[in-house]
Amino acid sequence: MNYEVKELGGREEYTTNNRMELRAAIEALRFVSSLNAKRLTLYADSSYLINGITKWIFGWQKNGWKTKAKKDVENRDLWDELTNITRGKDIQWKYVGGHVGVAGNVRCDEIATSFADGKPLTLYFGVLENYGIRNILDMAVNSKLAEKKQSGRTRSNVKAYSYVSLVNGRVATHKTWAECEQRVKGKNARYKKALSADEEQKLIAEWGKR
Repeated sequence: MNYEVKELGGREEYTTNNRMELRAAIEALRFVSSLNAKRLTLYADSSYLINGITKWIFGWQKNGWKTKAKKDVENRDLWDELTNITRGKDIQWKYVGGHVGVAGNVRCDEIATSFADGKPLTLYFGVLENYGIRNILDMAVNSKLAEKKQSGRTRSNVKAYSYVSLVNGRVATHKTWAECEQRVKGKNARYKKALSADEEQKLIAEWGKR
């Protein structure tokens, strides 16, 4: 079977990540619709997109496009557009982790970042055998990258023992982020969350004694 690859890219002014995730899916499905495809699999690293179109949207529609908190659903214009373009299609929505080495996701990030920075790159359209990324159909995760990502996420969720800041050569410790932020905001400063007394002392020793 001769596969083809079609890369898509674009940008919008004054937008958000959520809107661009929806727009990406809409444009991909619009292209697929031009091929009269009825059954397809769409991979995305956006839980917002996948949960929205497979779960939340039914409640929103039933409640007159209101959330459980009785607020207007954000990005309704794009949800309407996505709903319309998915009608009549058998779509499998599959989540793929971002920044874990999946070749297609890495390439999508490269395209999105380039367009967002106003530096569009050349998009490929042609047969798979001539495509530069050989493992584009491989959804396997790089275990080392996934472990690193999980480690970083775990750290971000752990309650801080303290925060350490360095401003004008002076080190200080803070029990809350608000206190640390007040000291470093708008200044040429360094700061870091410490998860233990030992880590706090290592940062103080590294950055200089108070």
